[in-house]
Amino acid sequence: MSRMKDVSLALLFCGGLSVVSTTPAAAAAVAWPAAAADSLDDGPHIYWQSDSTAIVFYLCGGEILTRTYAVVDTLRFNGLCGDSLTAYTVPAAPPAIGPYVFEGEAEIFAVSDIHGEYEALVDLLQRAGIIDDALRWSWGTGHLVVNGDVTDRGDKVTECMWLIYRLEQEARQAGGHVHFVLGNHEIMTMQGDNRYLNKKYRDGIAVITRIRNEDLYGPDMELGRWLRSKHSAITVNDILFVHGGIGPHIVERGMSLEEINESARARIDLRSYQVVFDALPRFLFKSMGPFWYRGYHEARSGYTHATPEEVQAILDYYGVRAIVVGHSEIERVESFYGGRVFDIDVPLKELGSFQGLLWNQGGFYRVTGSGERQPLTPAPQPSPSSP
Repeated sequence: MSRMKDVSLALLFCGGLSVVSTTPAAAAAVAWPAAAADSLDDGPHIYWQSDSTAIVFYLCGGEILTRTYAVVDTLRFNGLCGDSLTAYTVPAAPPAIGPYVFEGEAEIFAVSDIHGEYEALVDLLQRAGIIDDALRWSWGTGHLVVNGDVTDRGDKVTECMWLIYRLEQEARQAGGHVHFVLGNHEIMTMQGDNRYLNKKYRDGIAVITRIRNEDLYGPDMELGRWLRSKHSAITVNDILFVHGGIGPHIVERGMSLEEINESARARIDLRSYQVVFDALPRFLFKSMGPFWYRGYHEARSGYTHATPEEVQAILDYYGVRAIVVGHSEIERVESFYGGRVFDIDVPLKELGSFQGLLWNQGGFYRVTGSGERQPLTPAPQPSPSSP
């Protein structure tokens, strides 16, 4: 039997498909190499073959399930492999590049370095009140910042991606916002550096389809074009969010946030020799760049441990009061440099849960895995009334 199944066979395995505003088109015959039934299920992945044709495919029980859709403006489908109750809504138009500066927001919640740990992410977001029991956005006009490194290491990267993708849509409808700030592992994924790729993805869909993992996140794939619309650094109120950090050398170069974002985006798809030999991509994507910098915690080759004066100069240059980073793992969400730097990359294995950072009414709070809010800096007190 061919390893590609059309949706009529998929129905026998997965129990249903609902399509709105799409017209199924004939699927091309593809001979997939044989694979035994396994636990490597993955998907959906969506390849935009043209502006109006989308191919949805999964690895499901050792089989490749595919479905081709003719799309007018929006692709809508229910999942084909264990996710038949999940409705996917995917605009045909490429994602727009949004703003990177937001002001006057009431609440911010940030989490980082998820690395494919879907259940732990869901648990934290529920306990923090960001999503409800049905995994729907329930935080109104709040802003959720995912501060990089959703990919690699864990075995539910695709599930994490689609959860964040959907929450972004739901938050926008509620007047809130979800920000996905790119981390070094998203850059690695798109550039084909698979050193930290989970065995599930090494042995699963990439082997059976012969589609390389980086091509699953290529510019014509939905998750790939979505990631390419994301920023490398943003500010919400007067707080700068960046995955690794902003070092003094970035300020010395006179790089604005706009230049950081646009320079990185324009160079994600360079060839490896360009990243090695061309000065700007080598700077952005190596140890001194915003994705890899660890200078708030330690000295590295090429830079020293940042001094308080250097940190303050960075804050002044970008006109912010604090920087929030991930990337450098610490025991718990904590503040450094007198409340001017916050690190939110925590060890899931040791803690048994993720932690997040909440900003509310001018104060910063550690949100533990149980949902408890622990003050990190005092919230400002209202000025006494004039007599």
